[in-house]
Amino acid sequence: MNLIDSYKTEFNLLKDFIIKEEREKTTERVAEELAKAFSLGNKVLICGNGGSNCDALHFAEEFTGRFRKERRALPAIAISESSHITCVGNDYGFDYIFSKGVEAFGKEGDIFIGISTSGNSPNVIKAVEVAKSLGMKTVGLLGKDGGKLKGVCDFEFIIPGETSDRVQEIHMMILHIIIEGVERIMFPENY
Repeated sequence: MNLIDSYKTEFNLLKDFIIKEEREKTTERVAEELAKAFSLGNKVLICGNGGSNCDALHFAEEFTGRFRKERRALPAIAISESSHITCVGNDYGFDYIFSKGVEAFGKEGDIFIGISTSGNSPNVIKAVEVAKSLGMKTVGLLGKDGGKLKGVCDFEFIIPGETSDRVQEIHMMILHIIIEGVERIMFPENY
């Protein structure tokens, strides 16, 4: 495969995402659920490994800071603080680094977003399980065939890419669309 073929593959993933109407509806529903949660004083927790952790951090800061225009900060937490991860990893094992964060910060009415480019990350799976047990709405940003998390979350996006980087690129686009959707609902004067 040459570089042009690689770009065509990415374009086809993007085109596939755009033309599927149920994905558009799911994106809108997630934005609506987040806006509702924020309006009721609840928060969103998000996590992922590696590059997906970076996407989780980016998503959270877009809410606690500013996305496009000035507005009040909204409560979003990426479960990524290094002392938490190393403490839990050491004491309980790496599979628990996110679930213990959900246990600590999550409550009914909050929303949890788990990012896994395979859908098989044990630590994301455990975090989804804890979030569901607490009565949180769950969102999965998954890749390939959705893995073990397929069909588990209240809302899911499965990007059938073969490589993590291509899946992550679409995941970040989805996260940005969700953020914009929340802002359009909560701060229509900015649009």
